[in-house]
Amino acid sequence: MNPETHVFKKADGLEIRADVYRSEEAAGRRPVVAYFHGGALIMGERTWINERFVEDCLDNGYVFVSLDYRLAPETRLPEIIDDARDGLSWIRSEGRDLFGADDARVAAAGSSAGGYLALMSGLFEWKPKATVSFYGYGDLIGPWYSKPDPFYCSQGEVSETEARGAVGEAPLSQGERTRHPFYLYCRQKGIWPEEISGHDPHREPEFFNPYCPLQNVTARYPPTMLLHGDADTDVPYKQSVMMADELAHAGVEHEFITIPNGPHVFDKEMEAPVVDAAFEKVRAFLARHLG
Repeated sequence: MNPETHVFKKADGLEIRADVYRSEEAAGRRPVVAYFHGGALIMGERTWINERFVEDCLDNGYVFVSLDYRLAPETRLPEIIDDARDGLSWIRSEGRDLFGADDARVAAAGSSAGGYLALMSGLFEWKPKATVSFYGYGDLIGPWYSKPDPFYCSQGEVSETEARGAVGEAPLSQGERTRHPFYLYCRQKGIWPEEISGHDPHREPEFFNPYCPLQNVTARYPPTMLLHGDADTDVPYKQSVMMADELAHAGVEHEFITIPNGPHVFDKEMEAPVVDAAFEKVRAFLARHLG
């Protein structure tokens, strides 16, 4: 799969890019699946994709667009959300001429932190036709993120010097896995929300309200599919349970797929029958909403 790369935004002296995958056989205006990569909003880039998911989208005649966004802590949460919003806006405004996008049929999807961004897109003024969250989260300031995490505390302690040395000051939109010590330090200290936003969730919880999909679900929220392993040690399975409950309470069409004993990034094990079946359900869900 060889994508075509476009710059969809310029900010902080950066060209923020999108990779566009499409089948040569697809003709006319095609639905689009916009994808946000994972990495705790700290690491990652648009090449962090699941090839099976891309292939399923192309087989269904969709265009698959993987979007970069600026990363924390060099860039703060509001600007990261702006990048996600602007990426979707670019697909709608420029995608028709650039790659045959049908701007009325766009879905948002993502994994982990990208799943969070996909869920956030359901709160934008323009909403996608559907959202798909792979082990994402709707709450930013619960104890899982705002207090020291037992799983990460059981690993080798990261010093602040080591953590700060893994990141920098200049904004960037592609981050290597060498930035992971900073994430590990944040989880060990329970300071991830503060480091990605610049605000203390214990003293300023109201700042985070607009950035927590869990607190903002209404009947206008788009149809949503949630997929989560119940043995996830990074993003608690409960995050998707709570999101599903809120969607049900608001009367929003949704599906919740549990991967029994599934870890974080359960889709690394694509040969597992339960994972293969889950992706078939994603394919059917998107087909219902994108046609």
